[in-house]
Amino acid sequence: MNTYLIDILRILEEHSDENNRLSQQEIHRLMQENYELMQRKDTNIDRKAIKRNLDKLIELDYYDINYKESTRTNKNGKETSVFTEWYMNKDFTDAELHLLIDGLLFSKYIPYNLCKKIVKKLKKQASKSFRQKSILPEDDPENKELLFTIEIINDAIKAGKRVSFHFSAYGTDKKKHIILDDDCRPHIYEVSPYEVVVANGRYYLLCSHNEGGLFNYRLDYIRNAGIIENQNIRPIREIKGYEHGMDLAKYMKEHIYMYGGESKRVSFRADKSIIGHIIDWFGKDVAFTKIEEDSVEAFVTVNENAMLYWALQYGESVEILAPAALRIRVRETVKKMWERYSLET
Repeated sequence: MNTYLIDILRILEEHSDENNRLSQQEIHRLMQENYELMQRKDTNIDRKAIKRNLDKLIELDYYDINYKESTRTNKNGKETSVFTEWYMNKDFTDAELHLLIDGLLFSKYIPYNLCKKIVKKLKKQASKSFRQKSILPEDDPENKELLFTIEIINDAIKAGKRVSFHFSAYGTDKKKHIILDDDCRPHIYEVSPYEVVVANGRYYLLCSHNEGGLFNYRLDYIRNAGIIENQNIRPIREIKGYEHGMDLAKYMKEHIYMYGGESKRVSFRADKSIIGHIIDWFGKDVAFTKIEEDSVEAFVTVNENAMLYWALQYGESVEILAPAALRIRVRETVKKMWERYSLET
């Protein structure tokens, strides 16, 4: 492949897309600028050579390049084809790239340095005009270990081995600090990992300790993760409620806030105006009954702690009916809130 052809492909990839089409004259100008920037000696680029190589691209019919074809009559009355409005098709449209990049920028769990690398790769799929418009904010989340942590845990899951790690929590200085034992040494967590999931914009590890049920740990709070090579995981079938294995989709619906603990059948009365929110949170498995003009009764299977906070979130529109213990917990929580807010400040 000759140099001209390579440079034309680079120009089309760098500067063109469906919304930024190039004429032969613009390709010629950009190639001259490109040659000067690269300090090449041959800056006197032949226009006819550009046309020949553009024609060759059409003949090759290999690269995903588009153009507009029209006919022109020359002085001798002969019709010839004219090709213009050249551009290279991209894997992503600008709208799709905006969606992907915005998702990265507003993510709560991807470290900023990693985010910058991924965005840089995505920008290579776009034209120069798009890259100039898309600017990363100056922000830098602390956890640089997330990608490494995910890799370690996924390796442990594949190998069926337990993992150890330190866990951190935010302090009033707005920084994460590793949780300490009573003797002021970093507490070592040792768990059997089962799944890595994303919920509410964050990564979580689903795991268990030597006894008890499932636990969830935020991955961006984990530090110094490592595989315990000589310890196999605790079989998930040993855990109550998971004797037949885990249905991950069902688990995620039941643990809307990623609280650990047992799921229970819950009924509640809700205003019809929030039916969309109910389906958003619990999926279409929710059962509706006693449908009245303004309200409906709903049944869901959900983690009890998560349901408590969900009911508080939609307090004006929701009333827990059963189980009785959960209804009492909501009442006691609301009572404490009322007492706190009824005090003069």
